[in-house]
Amino acid sequence: MHGFHDVFIQILILLAISVTVIGIAKLLKEPYSIALVLVGLLLGLTEIPFIEEAEQFITQSEVFQATIISLFLPILLGDATLKLPFHQLYDQKKPVLGMAFIGTFLSFISIGTGAYFLLDLPLPVAFTFAALMSATDPISVLSIFKSLGVSKKLSTIMEGESLFNDGIAVVLFKISFIYLLTYIEMGWAGLGSGTFMFLKFALGGALIGLALGFVFSQIIRIFDDYPLEIAMSALLFFGSYFIAEHFETSGVIAVVIGGFMFGDYGAKIGMSQETKININTFWDTITLIANSLIFLMVGLEIRNIDFEGHWTMIGVAVLLVLMGRTIAIYLSTGWIKDLKHAERFLINWAGLRGSLSIALALSLPGDFNGREEILLLTFAVVVFSLIVQGLTIKPLVKKLGMTKSH
Repeated sequence: MHGFHDVFIQILILLAISVTVIGIAKLLKEPYSIALVLVGLLLGLTEIPFIEEAEQFITQSEVFQATIISLFLPILLGDATLKLPFHQLYDQKKPVLGMAFIGTFLSFISIGTGAYFLLDLPLPVAFTFAALMSATDPISVLSIFKSLGVSKKLSTIMEGESLFNDGIAVVLFKISFIYLLTYIEMGWAGLGSGTFMFLKFALGGALIGLALGFVFSQIIRIFDDYPLEIAMSALLFFGSYFIAEHFETSGVIAVVIGGFMFGDYGAKIGMSQETKININTFWDTITLIANSLIFLMVGLEIRNIDFEGHWTMIGVAVLLVLMGRTIAIYLSTGWIKDLKHAERFLINWAGLRGSLSIALALSLPGDFNGREEILLLTFAVVVFSLIVQGLTIKPLVKKLGMTKSH
């Protein structure tokens, strides 16, 4: 019990550090997620006696993975669905669906094939890495877009893509590291089995989310009591995630569909204006805390990664991921007339990788052959994308003339 008390105090210290970093980043008008990763890297590379224990506790793979996947993921997904009006998403359905479905598959295939031939990774390892690299994380990008006044259209496309491609990437990840070789040995029948499993994951998750979203929307009609309705929203996000996972379908897709149902249909039939304001404020605060710990944890994770002698491999992996994203974006949206060249270029460069990729990599079983290579490459690409791409988005937006003043 004493041990837990100590760890709790140290986690509070890390939270205090991250909230301080966010405060400074906001004063400097810089994206706080990137600042947190940099501070996390710094803390991970130095030894500060009192924080040491908390860092060790938080960077254990089970703790990191359980915190991000089971605790924070339903919160972040649920909050995003409440904030993104469905009609806005529907207006951008062509690029969102093109990028989230066709784009994610193209990215998965091109990165996996490249990793197999150029990095000489075994097939399941190459495609497991590719699945992890197919999930995008728009948190830092959206805050930059907002501060510069980039059009609502682009923010909606980036967020919509991320909500759906997270779910697809998680499904591809499960298929790659558990079943890929079996399916390949089965030939065409394996392709059928893989497709069936993918549809079961995706559609099963969507149905569970739809059903729970509808049920909770009906329940909040009875009450006009915002603390209770906020508690209901939390129950919906976590409930749909864990129920879907229990039935071996996609928890991510369940939360996204359930959240949209609740935030759109539920809000229309059962939420007063006061509830809408309070529910958004509540989730804004929880999401800020979740993000503050997530990005600090991503930086701290450097303690467990050994880069020595792997720089060429890392360089090739970064190029592969950038090329995979480019192929995915240009092929999946090439036919969309109302997406300008500059917008497509920005969407391509702004496809950052984030904490979900690292958390999934850490969830690989210890005896999975190739786990260390996957962790090393995933961490390297995530840090590259958050810092190098993240810090160049602002100048790029200005150079392309996509700020509010233009």
